[in-house]
Amino acid sequence: MAELTHLDASGNARMVDVSAKPETSRFARAESTVVMQPQTLERITRGCVAKGDVLATARIAGIQAAKRCSELIPLCHPLALRAVEVELLPSASDRLRIEARCKVSGPTGVEMEALTAASVAALTVYDMCKAIDRGMTIDGTRLLEKSGGRSGLWRARQ
Repeated sequence: MAELTHLDASGNARMVDVSAKPETSRFARAESTVVMQPQTLERITRGCVAKGDVLATARIAGIQAAKRCSELIPLCHPLALRAVEVELLPSASDRLRIEARCKVSGPTGVEMEALTAASVAALTVYDMCKAIDRGMTIDGTRLLEKSGGRSGLWRARQ
């Protein structure tokens, strides 16, 4: 098992020192799925939700969350993101798949930013639709791919 870099020799949480690491181009892609009643997804895609445009709002929320990841996750480094994309697409009659992609040039990766973007976008969908479908679930939040840095390319098993 890999060493836990966020723990010091005594087992205390710490922020990793990345000052000596080289800046490289880094990319991460993550996903999350919101499972809901088919009629809820239909209302979302037709733009018939009382709170407004669910897809646009969730996309903006995901982008904003990636930009503020270090404020939400205590040991994350603040990053100067180069790009954040959040895409929301129906993947079945009762599923909305969210994919977040983040890019940075720096000494540390953007996996947490991509995961945070996908998660917050999913939470925003729930918030905007909870009045019509409280039984929605958020499933399968995971890293799909990362590249850059010392460990190079990694892809999740499909």
